[in-house]
Amino acid sequence: MIPAGRAVSRPGGFTLIELIVFIVVVSVALVGVMTVLNITSRSSADPMVKKQVLAAAEALLEEVQLQPFTYCAPDDSNAATAINPTTGAGGCATTVQGLGAGGTARIADTDNVGDYAGVTLNPVSSIDGTYALTGYTASISVTPENLGPAAAQIASAVCASATDCSALNVLRISVSVTGGGESVTLEGYRARHSPNMLP
Repeated sequence: MIPAGRAVSRPGGFTLIELIVFIVVVSVALVGVMTVLNITSRSSADPMVKKQVLAAAEALLEEVQLQPFTYCAPDDSNAATAINPTTGAGGCATTVQGLGAGGTARIADTDNVGDYAGVTLNPVSSIDGTYALTGYTASISVTPENLGPAAAQIASAVCASATDCSALNVLRISVSVTGGGESVTLEGYRARHSPNMLP
């Protein structure tokens, strides 16, 4: 018997039903949190891959744009003095600078913007070939492009012949890089503003 005037106190703790409900609620919440973490961790690598693809494309585009765009091939004897992109009087001694693939060995074969036309890199590498991004590929296209409005347009077209590139004034450079399931294409322009600047 409990003496009169004293309150009945329950022992501390949970009942079996309260404990089961608590376990169910915590389990459901934990499954939801783990699902969100799983989705987040799976997609968290994507920004890194996207940034790497974009960085490679930007570096290649800048590399091409910084190359000379001369009247003559840089190894032509008149390259520094030619006043037009043709062979003969006032022009190149033997080789005008047109569009032609320089190949994948960029240091050895590319000394002018036009040499990058059609270049494919697999894998993408630094200009001297010492660093490579395995799993990333790049393709570069260089095409003539008219620039500006019709009233003040700089016209540009392919070379008329192997000895006359006087119509080639502006180039559109397109660099496409692919890797890790991502791809990006960047474009830029290069005008023939310093036709006697040699590398």
